[in-house]
Amino acid sequence: MAQSIKLNDHIINVENYEEQNINGLTQVSVDFKVTSENYHEIAVLLYEGTFNVDVPDKNLNFNGTITQYYTSVTNLYKEGEIGDYHVTLMEVSVGN
Repeated sequence: MAQSIKLNDHIINVENYEEQNINGLTQVSVDFKVTSENYHEIAVLLYEGTFNVDVPDKNLNFNGTITQYYTSVTNLYKEGEIGDYHVTLMEVSVGN
């Protein structure tokens, strides 16, 4: 299992990692924790939508876009809180 994923040079430590090949394109799903302290940084990053995705432990690098994204209902505006995030990224084929 991969321990981290890098989205546009931002390293995220992951708790769960799944990788699939769909019609010749890579799809990666990750679960990770977000604290109230880094919530804003992660939110701004994920709003970009499309990323250079790098999975160092798998020697995997591709351009991908978010196809699924959900979070726990944790109030991350409250100091000391930790939320659960799930993000699925799909490789963008050349020409798209």
